[in-house]
Amino acid sequence: MKRREFLKASLLGGAAAAVAPMSLLGGCTEGEKKKTAPELKISFQEGTAPGDTLEERLDFMEQNGVVGFEPGGVNLAGRINEFDQLLRGRNIKVSAICAGFQGFILSEDAAVREQFDRTIREIIAAAGQLGSTGVIMVPAFNAQVPVMPHTMDTRKYLVEQLCKLGDYAVECGTTVILEPLNRNEAFYLRQVGDAASICRDADHPGVRCMGDFWHMTFEEPSNYGALMSGGEYLQHVHIASRGSRNTPGEDGDADNYVDGFRALKEMNYPHYVSFECGCKGDKAQSVPAALQLIREQWERA
Repeated sequence: MKRREFLKASLLGGAAAAVAPMSLLGGCTEGEKKKTAPELKISFQEGTAPGDTLEERLDFMEQNGVVGFEPGGVNLAGRINEFDQLLRGRNIKVSAICAGFQGFILSEDAAVREQFDRTIREIIAAAGQLGSTGVIMVPAFNAQVPVMPHTMDTRKYLVEQLCKLGDYAVECGTTVILEPLNRNEAFYLRQVGDAASICRDADHPGVRCMGDFWHMTFEEPSNYGALMSGGEYLQHVHIASRGSRNTPGEDGDADNYVDGFRALKEMNYPHYVSFECGCKGDKAQSVPAALQLIREQWERA
């Protein structure tokens, strides 16, 4: 084709594209985008909802469209029947399991490491029976000493041990979930991207990570960038007010989650956003207000 004919054909093609409907060009309208946006799946920890008993709190959750329940890991195996009975017939599933193990994986003391391995495996097995998305773990809190030094050898050891736990988690039908914390709680692992890189190096379907808006407040320059950096490994999200770690909305204008929600929507994040927080006011008022707030911000994202 001569140069003149090529340019003419290119211009005609560009003009056709300019007037063609977006649907014919592989794009989508705003309405179609909204139809494909992921659902905001809200989860509560055991003490979040108002109510004197767990049954009353689950009733509140169901009435207010909360579809996930995040219990603690302490004595989880002994509570399987209780949870099964209370959740039977409800539109609520167990989301993640919040820790509950003893010891820690990066202890210099072999007995403490063995205690960690034994107790987290008990929780992983129970989590699998409950259909949980995973068991949340932290490599080492600041107060847990003596701890392995922050070196490449320690990181390699962590990846190796996580792969072993991941094998067991997959056998049980669940995962282990690394949680980054702020530097006041755990210096070793502080950002979602760091946790995701450990998951990448482990390269194991049973090893995943999470983000927590409270910890991200102190450690992440961008909520959007933090959650986006979790990528395919992001398995769970915690939410709380940004100034006092209470119910979202109780810290006023500081409680803005729109950028983080935008990342979750763009990623088609399929898992839960779970309340991990206290409450300064009356739960009967603060919790419904928090649900309204984050649902409005999800729509804005």
